[in-house]
Parts: sequence; structure tokens; C-alpha cells
Amino acid sequence: MIAIFLKKATIDVEGQRRKTYYTSESVGIATGILIAALHRSGLATLRHTPNPMKFLSRILGRPAYERPLFLLLVGDPTGKASVPDIDRLPLSEIATII
Repeated sequence: MIAIFLKKATIDVEGQRRKTYYTSESVGIATGILIAALHRSGLATLRHTPNPMKFLSRILGRPAYERPLFLLLVGDPTGKASVPDIDRLPLSEIATII
């Protein structure tokens, strides 16, 4: 189990709190790369977002400027594991190309 947190601020060497920008975007991209790497290595993943999530901060002793985003469960898939065959919309229905 991997707990993914957003770091909303950093504390510099002088103890000053500094806002961290684009945390959701950065963490989303990094987590997508992590999931792709895990899948490529043959592991299965499941994203879980318990509500409320603040208990993770308390249990893991995280500072107030970090916020839990979700849990990523990782493991070996069973022999019967399958991925659903989800139909995707054609590009012409979701994008306008100019």
C-alpha cells in the first residue's frame, strides 16, 4: 500500500512556510508514471480514496501542510484477474481539430 500525499507548502531553512504550486497536477502526473511503471513490471494497482482521509496524516505522522490524496494498492494479480473491456469514445466525439 502506497499513501500518496499532496505537499501544499514547504518549510525553508529559515523556518518560513512557502506555498507549493501545481501540486495536484504534479502529483497526478507522477502517480500516473508510477502506475504505468508498476503495470509494466507485471504488478496490478487499485486506487482507493477513503473518506475521510485525515486519519492517514495522523497515523503516518505527516505535517499539517501535507494532505492525503489517495491510497495506491499494489500487488501480484491472480491468475483469474482481468481488465474490463471498456469502450472509448472516438476522437471525433471528444475533440475538435482545427
